[in-house]
Amino acid sequence: MATSSLSVLPHGYRRHSHGVFLLLLFLWQQQLLWSSAGATQLNHSLIDQLNISIPALFVFGDSTVDPGNNNYLPTAFKGNFPPYGLSFSNHIPSGRFTDGKLATDFLVSYLGIKELVPPYLDFTLGVHDLLTGVSFASAGSGYDPLTAQSTSVLPVNQQLNYMKDCLARMESAVGKARAAKIMEESIFLVSAGTNDFVISYFLFPLRRRTFNLEQYQLFIIDQLQVFIKGLYDLGARRILFAGLPPLGCLPIEMTINFANAVLRQCIDSLNLVAVSYNSKLQHMLNKVKESELKDANIVYADIYEPLLDAIKNPNKYGFKQTNVGCCGTGLLEFGLLCNPNTLVCADPSTYVFWDAIHPTQRTYSLIADALIQRVLHLIL
Repeated sequence: MATSSLSVLPHGYRRHSHGVFLLLLFLWQQQLLWSSAGATQLNHSLIDQLNISIPALFVFGDSTVDPGNNNYLPTAFKGNFPPYGLSFSNHIPSGRFTDGKLATDFLVSYLGIKELVPPYLDFTLGVHDLLTGVSFASAGSGYDPLTAQSTSVLPVNQQLNYMKDCLARMESAVGKARAAKIMEESIFLVSAGTNDFVISYFLFPLRRRTFNLEQYQLFIIDQLQVFIKGLYDLGARRILFAGLPPLGCLPIEMTINFANAVLRQCIDSLNLVAVSYNSKLQHMLNKVKESELKDANIVYADIYEPLLDAIKNPNKYGFKQTNVGCCGTGLLEFGLLCNPNTLVCADPSTYVFWDAIHPTQRTYSLIADALIQRVLHLIL
């Protein structure tokens, strides 16, 4: 995509639309993130055939992989109240921004490590929890330091600092040699970037004054490259990086794009932003892997195509609703607007989205399936 085509806001993304939405955001406690009743039964044949044991899964990123770290932060970006957690056993809201499990929960279960990835900030965690993997992710975060600052959550670089603390605790418990072995053999999954574009670039004007769109994409890529080196220096050797989802298909983006609010179709220009960024991300990962960190296995994880396929071909997956969320009207509700007084659809597993931004547990299970079938063998 040419630079000139990326130097302006996507078609239909009017500045006055964001002015109105900004007002709504403050009135509704500012919560903007991307992040089924039935979980798929995953086939363990790959792990069994390769006779591989993965000791832990460590996770970094935003609401797509935050299991509840924000519960322990002074931020409005929380999902630790009903109806969040509706599809969990006992319907307990954990802090995950969905009705049940995240893709990382399905993945850690498939790997035979444990059933769920816990939040690192949970003070009740024991040594075994750390040795088998935790999530440092924080809903509302991103690679751009301004993103986390605007939402009062953990920036990605702070998540890396917590990984350093975690490693020190692991070394204290089992010794440096075993801790280093765990780091070398574990999978590190990173999922962020959506908030950088949705919030820090399109919603607030500060970054647009400094960067055109392509320049901002490259700025984010540079931030991510520093993060990769930080993980590598801690001993990580198996690293998965998730790309951006189809941004223009998020229900809330359809709503705030006034020209498309009634038709409720995916906004192609926003999806092209994600496609362009994902291409740059893959190029950078390949370059780093081939030239700088040759003994590391760094793999791109495509979440764009699996999610877009579910949206474009709902009958293939048993979905009935693809352009609104299950919670409330499905047009704007998320975070505090999706609360105990909000009406909820009868069957979340028939919806691609749980709220106006985040996928349902059912959708996350499909994303996990895609990662297992298309990506996992590349990193083992």
